Amino acid sequence: MKPDTEVAHAADALTSWTTGVTAEIEELSRSVASLLERNLVGRSKVDKAALTGLDKLSRDFLAKNAFAVGAGIFFAHESVEEGGRALEWWSRKESGAVGRLDFDQTPGSNRYYDYEKLPFFSTAESTGEQTLWGPYIDYLGFEEYILTFTAPFSIHGTFMGVAGCDIRIKDLEPLIMPHLRVIPGDAALINASNRVILGNSGMYLVGERIKSGSPDQHRLPLDVPHLGLSLIYTTTRRTS
Repeated sequence: MKPDTEVAHAADALTSWTTGVTAEIEELSRSVASLLERNLVGRSKVDKAALTGLDKLSRDFLAKNAFAVGAGIFFAHESVEEGGRALEWWSRKESGAVGRLDFDQTPGSNRYYDYEKLPFFSTAESTGEQTLWGPYIDYLGFEEYILTFTAPFSIHGTFMGVAGCDIRIKDLEPLIMPHLRVIPGDAALINASNRVILGNSGMYLVGERIKSGSPDQHRLPLDVPHLGLSLIYTTTRRTS
C-alpha cells in the first residue's frame, strides 16, 4: 500500500531529524577516538592523562545540540587501567548548568551500573555500528523516559568503548510531535523492538510494545541505517 502524502512527509521529516542526530553522534565518536589516540601515545590502557579533553568534547556536544540532556563516553572495562575512570558522562541540569553524572561502579552494590551488558553498549560493540536504546526509564540518572544513541570507537582497530547522548522523551516531543500530528490517523514512531518512542494519540503510549495483526495498521520503515526505526499508522482518522 502506498502511504498517504501526510504519512510520507512525516516519514521524511522523522528520517531527516534522526539522520541529523546520528551524524552528530558519529562526529563525537570520531573526535573521541582522535583525542584518545593522541593522549595515549602508544599506551594500551586508558589512564587519567588519557582523559584530558574528553570533558570538553561532551560539553561542546551539549552546547551545540540542545535536544540532548547528557553526552559522553563509556569505556570497555578491559581498556581502562585498574582503578581508572571507566566512564565520562556529562548532563545538563534544569538550571542549564552542565556537570559530571556519576554512577556506582562497585560490583555487587544495589545500584551497580553494569553498562557493558546494556544494549546501548553491547549492541554497538557486537555490530560495530551505531545503536539506539529506548525509550527506557533511566532510574540511575534522570528517572524518566529517555533514548540513548551511541556509536562505537576504536583505537588502532581495537574496540575501546562507545560515545553517545541521552535525549529525554519530553524534550523529543516538541521536535517530532508536529510531524506525527499531520497524519490524520493514529501514528507512532517505534524502535527496532516494536516499542513506541512517541505517538500522536492515546492509541500509542510511550514504551508500549506494538502487536502486529491489525488490518488497519501499516508500517513504513525509516531510511536510517542500523537503528531499525519505523513509522506505524492507521488509515482511520483520529477523533481527537
